[in-house]
Amino acid sequence: MRLASAILSLLGGFFLLDPAAATTLTIGVAAPLSGPSAVLGRQIEYGARLGAGANGAAISVVDDTCTAAGGAAAAAQFAAEKVDIVVGFLCTEAIEAAMPILKQAGIAVITPGVRTDSLTDRRAKTGWPVFRLGPRGDAERDAAGRVLSRLWRDQPFAVVDDGTIYGRELAEAMRATVEQAALKPVFTDTFRPEMDNQVGLVGRLRKAGATSVFVGGDGRDLAVMARDAAKLGADMAFAGGEALRAASDVPYTQGTLMIAMPEWADVADKKTLDLFSAAKVLPEGYALPAFVAVEIAGQAKKEAAGKPLIETLADRDFTTATGIIRFDAKGDLAKNPYRAFRFDGTRFVPLEGQ
Repeated sequence: MRLASAILSLLGGFFLLDPAAATTLTIGVAAPLSGPSAVLGRQIEYGARLGAGANGAAISVVDDTCTAAGGAAAAAQFAAEKVDIVVGFLCTEAIEAAMPILKQAGIAVITPGVRTDSLTDRRAKTGWPVFRLGPRGDAERDAAGRVLSRLWRDQPFAVVDDGTIYGRELAEAMRATVEQAALKPVFTDTFRPEMDNQVGLVGRLRKAGATSVFVGGDGRDLAVMARDAAKLGADMAFAGGEALRAASDVPYTQGTLMIAMPEWADVADKKTLDLFSAAKVLPEGYALPAFVAVEIAGQAKKEAAGKPLIETLADRDFTTATGIIRFDAKGDLAKNPYRAFRFDGTRFVPLEGQ
């Protein structure tokens, strides 16, 4: 509560929605401000408030409770207030209940958090004016296959997974993508996760001749494999998905590859980071994406010249605190944000030559 009060004190009270200000960009902010996701929802609120202050916008914040009922109620309020655009939503249930109402009202949505593929894949059928600032659910899987099939084209590589839904889908997508590139792994298998050692698996990998191994699973399991490979004298490089970042205390082997999104704070400009610092708000989680969404809304408002913002969001470059953002015709990011990172012995850094 002290953090919220500090921000409101810094930014002033003029961010409250003023229907009389016809030329002011008005933004509805939908976020879970109660319940188990409240911490993430507050990140959206703080980022949107800072963005509003920097872009001369007015905002109306509503708790969508991460539920269908909350999403529909938030949408109804925004429609009644005639906001220009809505920023937010973290839960599929909330945004799917809100979109029919917002579509009817002609209000577009920029969501920083909902990854469900069908949200934009069904656009031709639903006509929902939703634009996704975060990645699609399949973005990580697509990037893993695309990046590693290029890096490992001339190497004997293996693909293993831990049998979980996440690990299996990641590994299967990897195999499908490399096969499209006329490549084939020398070894595939499903391993038992959370083991103290993976000597048996490493032995089979070495026997198959694998020098590079993609692991669909947890970072700790990957680290155990790399440790055991070193003990057995097997020269193997390991790679995994963004789950590696979640296990920040794992002793990864230098050179380990991770397919993940850049941290928003790592690509944000200094001016914006200084703004967050002055407001005593950490630029973490959904705070920066919400800030960027407001920036995009502001630029779209200027481009619209009185037309609905829906018509100015697709197939257009927006200059933001984190670089150029462009949405495709479906509302997804035009460029997959996932890339390869290499562990340098201390942290994961962007792989050169991307």
